[in-house]
Amino acid sequence: MRYAQGGGLTDAGRAARERLRLQAVERFEGGQKNGEIAAGLRVSERSVERWRRAWRERGEAGVLSKGSPGRPRLSDKQIARLERELERGPLVHGWADQRWTLARVKTLIGRLFHVSYTVEGTWRLLKRHGWSWQQPARRAIERDDAAVEFVEEGDLAVGKSTAAALGAWVVFEDEAGQSMTPPRARTWGRIGRTPVVRVRGRGSGRVSMAGMACYKPGERSRLIYAIREYRGRKGEPKGFGWRDFRDLVVRARVQLGGPLVLVWDNARIHLVPPLRAFFEANAHWLTVFQLPTYAPDLNPQEGIWSLVKRDIGNLAAADLGQLTRAVKRKLKMIQYRPHLVDGCLVGTGLIMDG
Repeated sequence: MRYAQGGGLTDAGRAARERLRLQAVERFEGGQKNGEIAAGLRVSERSVERWRRAWRERGEAGVLSKGSPGRPRLSDKQIARLERELERGPLVHGWADQRWTLARVKTLIGRLFHVSYTVEGTWRLLKRHGWSWQQPARRAIERDDAAVEFVEEGDLAVGKSTAAALGAWVVFEDEAGQSMTPPRARTWGRIGRTPVVRVRGRGSGRVSMAGMACYKPGERSRLIYAIREYRGRKGEPKGFGWRDFRDLVVRARVQLGGPLVLVWDNARIHLVPPLRAFFEANAHWLTVFQLPTYAPDLNPQEGIWSLVKRDIGNLAAADLGQLTRAVKRKLKMIQYRPHLVDGCLVGTGLIMDG
């Protein structure tokens, strides 16, 4: 059979298929069995069974092809409406989870337009209009998209204008942590046999990280970070306190040599009175903007943490010191590769122009 570039049969292919079906009809009338016909025509016995059933019900006309399916049965206006409904998500349309399957899209088309599509036809329709089967990104239900849009177009735009007016650096801060249990990373393995990564069951502790991705038009992007180990000892702080954040901001000012526009989330530790007092006392060189809740995708420092954790994936650290060294090594490597810091900003969709 000859196939067209789009996957359908060419005219020659359709003609050859019609000849096969006509020959099958002749053999039905001659009393041949399905196996003999399948072997003689070099087709599957299942196809012959389907043709014979159609021949018994409707004669020769039932066996012959009804031609190509033709143009899609939904108008451009209906397609646009379908895409809007798909973008609203399955939850809005009564499904318990958030997966669009072909069967669900088929059902949605029937509900909206009273038009019946097959599952294969639904697949073709979606592919034709730029939809594909994808791994979704996660986003918190509590996220306020209106607030995120306001930050992108309002607060952050003001922050960039402020930075440009002051000749300041825009500094995105965030914290992360890593226990002795490493993040899982993809690896090659034999098909049908899930790879097993052996990690140490003993050992405790945690590495806390605070980092700042720093940007200024015309300057090389910078990464400034601090590391703290927690071994579970009595009186040992588990993570960073407000003094640590204050000292990190001061260090950034010294290293960058200019005023700062600090952008970070509204974690409780960022809102304590001593930090607010520090910000007010240093307002001549420090301006602070806070990201909305559940919007980590707006912070390029999150991308830095992703790079770090990808590098230590499947690491079976012997002790906390080995884990700390691995984290520091990766952060130091990123410091000397500003294009990685730039790439994390690009991943947020934000633009840092002059």
